[in-house]
Amino acid sequence: MGDARVRVELGAVPETALWTLYHRAAEARQWGGVLEDPRAVELVDRIDYPFEERFGPGAGLQARLQGVRVRCFDREVEDFLARSPRGTVVCLGEGLETQYWRVDNGRATWLSVDLPEAVALREELLPPEPRQRLLACSVTDPRWMDEVDDSHGVLITAQGLFMYLRPTEVRDLIAACARRFPGGTLVFDAVPRWFSRLATEGKLRSHAYQAPPMPWGMDAGERSKLATADPRVSEIRDVLPVGGPGRAGALIAAAVRLPVLSSRRPSVVALRFADRDRRETP
Repeated sequence: MGDARVRVELGAVPETALWTLYHRAAEARQWGGVLEDPRAVELVDRIDYPFEERFGPGAGLQARLQGVRVRCFDREVEDFLARSPRGTVVCLGEGLETQYWRVDNGRATWLSVDLPEAVALREELLPPEPRQRLLACSVTDPRWMDEVDDSHGVLITAQGLFMYLRPTEVRDLIAACARRFPGGTLVFDAVPRWFSRLATEGKLRSHAYQAPPMPWGMDAGERSKLATADPRVSEIRDVLPVGGPGRAGALIAAAVRLPVLSSRRPSVVALRFADRDRRETP
């Protein structure tokens, strides 16, 4: 990446890419953190944006939680690439995520799908490498699916995305992926309903930053309902954190398994779609 500072101004939802980048980099800077992400640290240092003034100090529990969440996605991609080394990883609403540089295996194909504003910024700050493609397209527009080569397997990720869609859009997107990518997997995260409600009511504020509305929320205990989106949803799996170094990592991994928290916590979910030769349920 170049040395020149880049000034960034984004709208409400695209700005969330800066929030996640900032906290990911803060966790990566911590000695003994759960995440190694030097590319994120470089980006934060290069971007001309009042990160601390806008989002707060960065270090601490918020950064650790962000690192734990990101590692859930990283593990899923790593597992997929171990099984399908030449597969395609599709990143919906990727923003300034730097997962490619953390987990790429040197053989996979990567496709990033995002709004034109976000793609233009990513192209400037994270120019695509030969096996990466950027596509300016709404994730709710099925045209992006025509750009996916699933001949060697496909994994679709949606980090920090679904909560900003309407419930019908989430359901329709899951169904469309199930129809178009038999044998594929979709991994996404969800905020619980109470959190979605607070955001929608404008009550989630930290320092100078107010989170945008989050129309879609799902309690972790409701994930079985995702099967109703399409009969081709053949498996629903809760992706739990495995913890990390230090007491904080162990506590986070243990806390999500407590009955009092397990049903109303943020969650990462993996959906597996039925293979092409499986009979469809009417």
